[in-house]
Amino acid sequence: MPISLRIAPKKVEIIKKAAMKTGKTKTGYILEAVDEKLGLIKNREQTIRDLAGWLSHDEAEELRTSLEIFNKIDQGEWD
Repeated sequence: MPISLRIAPKKVEIIKKAAMKTGKTKTGYILEAVDEKLGLIKNREQTIRDLAGWLSHDEAEELRTSLEIFNKIDQGEWD
């Protein structure tokens, strides 16, 4: 069923760049985001939470802290 969205031009550019980075079309990228929001697929955080279910609270916090490095980009390494 066709649907039409009005998205601000700045957001369209962000979506376009993000889709290109992942090798998806803009439509595919948006549909994946909708599926994620509806809980039909899991994002990285949800997957980690599911896999870390056997950890104690302290162990889970240590894992979260250890993985924080993956959320940072050192621009100097890419220049």
